[in-house]
Amino acid sequence: MEFIDPKLNQYAEAHTTEETALLHQINRETHLEVLQPRMLSGHLQGRLLAMISKMIRPAYIVEIGTYTGYSALCLAEGLQDEGKLITIDLNDELKDRVLAYFASSKYADQLDFRIEDAIDLLPKLDNGMDLVFIDADKANYLNYYNLVMNKLKPGGYILADNVLWSGKVIEEVDPEDEDTIALIKFNKMVQEDSRVENILLPVRDGLMLIRKK
Repeated sequence: MEFIDPKLNQYAEAHTTEETALLHQINRETHLEVLQPRMLSGHLQGRLLAMISKMIRPAYIVEIGTYTGYSALCLAEGLQDEGKLITIDLNDELKDRVLAYFASSKYADQLDFRIEDAIDLLPKLDNGMDLVFIDADKANYLNYYNLVMNKLKPGGYILADNVLWSGKVIEEVDPEDEDTIALIKFNKMVQEDSRVENILLPVRDGLMLIRKK
């Protein structure tokens, strides 16, 4: 589903700060060479992720779902000088590509790419997370949310992508559509969680911005 007219989206992108040369390269190569390029955050959402990170100035970011590394590099733009970003993905087929992109960036020494199941890894990570970006398998969104909540600093933020799921969250749901059901449950849980305040942004496929009180 297109949430705004494509011409308006083009206008918005035309009036948004350009991607860096490296991000443009990742964007282009992902669309040419990698399956499911729609998973890429892209120009507009990427600049939003970077802007949010720059406003927060995090020292410790965790990303769940790396894909080709575009969103990690956007989030890294706001890192403090001694900050770190851990990005987690199960798919090792893209590992060499991602590591090459990271090595080409000025944040290379701050990026820690882990090929592991996030459900297993998250409990082992240090407390004190400033910013978490959830953009992985939808069935586990609630699990990821619950695993990072106690590790997130008070005043820390969680960003969850794809929470509108091409508009399926407001349509009649197929009982076998596990991803849509999981996202509806996630959105409801966040809305009712007294530990946080949140806003669902209708940007691209929906971005939930959550602040821990």
